[in-house]
Amino acid sequence: MERLLIEIGAEEIPAGYIAPALAAMASMLTEKLTAARIDHGTAQTFATPRRLAVVVHDVAPKQRSLSTQVLGPPARVGFDADGNPTVAGEKFAEKLGVPVGRLSLRKTEKGDYLCARKTERGRATRTVLKTLLAEVVLAVPFPKSMRWADLTITFARPIQHVVALLGDTVVPFSVGNVKSGRNTRGHRFMFPGKIRLANADAYVEALSDAGVICDIAERKRRVDEVVRQAALKVGGEILEDEELLDIVTNLVETPVATAGQFDPGFLEIPREILITAMREHQKYFAVVDARGSLRNNFVAVNNTRTRDLALVATGHERVLRARLSDAQFFYRSDLKTSAEGRMEKLQGVMFQAKLGSMFEKSRRIVGLAEYLADAAGVGASMKQAAARAAWLCKTDLVSQVVVEFPKLQGVMGRVYAAVAGEPGEVPAAVEEHYRPTRSGGELPQTLTGALVSISDKIDSICGCFSIGLIPTGAADPYALRRQGIGVLQIMQDQGFAFSLEALIDFGLTPFAGQATVPLEETAREITVFLQRRISGMLVDEGFSKDVVAAVAGVSIDCVPDVWHRVRALEALKTAPDFEPLAAAFKRVVNIMKKTHVPSGLEVDAALFADESETALYEACKAVEERVAQSNAQGRYDDVLHEIATLRDGVDRFFEGVMVMADDLALRNNRLALLGRISALFERFADFSKLSA
Repeated sequence: MERLLIEIGAEEIPAGYIAPALAAMASMLTEKLTAARIDHGTAQTFATPRRLAVVVHDVAPKQRSLSTQVLGPPARVGFDADGNPTVAGEKFAEKLGVPVGRLSLRKTEKGDYLCARKTERGRATRTVLKTLLAEVVLAVPFPKSMRWADLTITFARPIQHVVALLGDTVVPFSVGNVKSGRNTRGHRFMFPGKIRLANADAYVEALSDAGVICDIAERKRRVDEVVRQAALKVGGEILEDEELLDIVTNLVETPVATAGQFDPGFLEIPREILITAMREHQKYFAVVDARGSLRNNFVAVNNTRTRDLALVATGHERVLRARLSDAQFFYRSDLKTSAEGRMEKLQGVMFQAKLGSMFEKSRRIVGLAEYLADAAGVGASMKQAAARAAWLCKTDLVSQVVVEFPKLQGVMGRVYAAVAGEPGEVPAAVEEHYRPTRSGGELPQTLTGALVSISDKIDSICGCFSIGLIPTGAADPYALRRQGIGVLQIMQDQGFAFSLEALIDFGLTPFAGQATVPLEETAREITVFLQRRISGMLVDEGFSKDVVAAVAGVSIDCVPDVWHRVRALEALKTAPDFEPLAAAFKRVVNIMKKTHVPSGLEVDAALFADESETALYEACKAVEERVAQSNAQGRYDDVLHEIATLRDGVDRFFEGVMVMADDLALRNNRLALLGRISALFERFADFSKLSA
């Protein structure tokens, strides 16, 4: 068993490309080895801005042989009456490369057939890899690829060298105009020459000697260490930023940190602007004091060791000074414009061609926020705050700071609202209305922020659906899936029990003129869309798929209740007598679904022909009263417990009478009774969707 090393050397690959490309490369390589019947161990990945590499351990020297049994023509066709092979039999043996004498017979459902065992002997691994590795290199995925010179191949950046070693042997192949070999490259500036690798085992150590830390985890640990040391030297601490740490790790091959400082006068700028200016443009780490306050220091990570780090720091300071001067100018200019002035500018910012400008969207969000405030039963002051936050929530989009730093949208809205003296929760709500910004992201913490966030997202969903911009499997340009999940998460988190369907109807009203289909149909589409989102959320939380389908399939109108009903039904499913209980209720549901029941049927006790009908009817009336009380108080475990007590009565009913009696009056009366039973749980769950 030997190690296989494949390294693709290239010009600097963007930091964000490296991790996903490396994972795909390792996965493809191991999958192809397995498909080629080459036994192997685990795969280990390495990368720097100038290389992607995979080492596969314990690779077998040759493929496993493949032995298969191949059926030929029927025995009566392959042999004549005397048992001698016919032309067909000889051709079959010739095709498989075996003597006629090695043919055998195999019995099948259609009779006896000629059969032979074909063995494909394994080839040397090195031979197979010549084609396999070239395919892997050219299949590595990137968000954007490029061509260079006059070549037809593509890669993230031009390929400069390829190393392919199986043990100490080169695996020869070509990628474009580059031939594989055993020569890699060291650090671009400190060790720019070629490094000849004796074998795959020497890879990590050889690069380390040449100034390259190729192990990503080790390089990240080293980056973290040097930036903390640099911050400590200036009396501060690094502001924790895991994402920036990952980015910087993939920007250097050997990290060297240096601390610098900037004019304390820049600290008048909100810290979010300072941190973003350092982080986004320069990839500098911010420095804070023991209390978490921002200091006028930063830490930069260089890719080259230098004799005079002070000179390097001076260069970084000069660059940062220009960045912060621009940021300070933008911030001061923004403060000269009122919120109402920015609102006017929103008329020139398009939300969507058919749905109007951001100004028009803001007006719709205000209406939705006021509607939700009433639906949620908040006070007049909270309703006023929600309306004000909704009016201001998009104003920072036209601020100079957000134009320069788009990631600060919402954040700067909060800052400007606070500077303007907006009361209470309004500033926080302006920022929070974008939340959650990603899967698992933070939700709004204020009630005002929750109301405005739902309003913004529902407006986008209703608007896009009304003009046919519905997410597909391949496209969701307005992130409606994420926004739908956000609406549901916030409603569940805040315990908002207002009607989701009524909210959708209200949100669709402004789009009546633009709608491509009737609003009623659009409302149904949105409800189904959100039903799928809530089902996915519940399954992800660990609830059974059948329980989720049974509950969500009935109604999601009161979002918090969906979670309560799922938990209650999940608990009931663990009961020892759940299976016969579910079977009894499924039978009721299936009869009601398959039978045309005349509307307005009432149970007439005088028509009961069997004691089981009377007993079930009396039990049903008693349970109805208790279920109504438990439902009103949200005690869903008690609701299910009460419904479950009907199981014996239902079983005796089905044993005692035939529902579909010939007598129409008896039949309708029994269907009416089953309808009463079904009505007890049809708003809770569809028992027909439960598995045993």
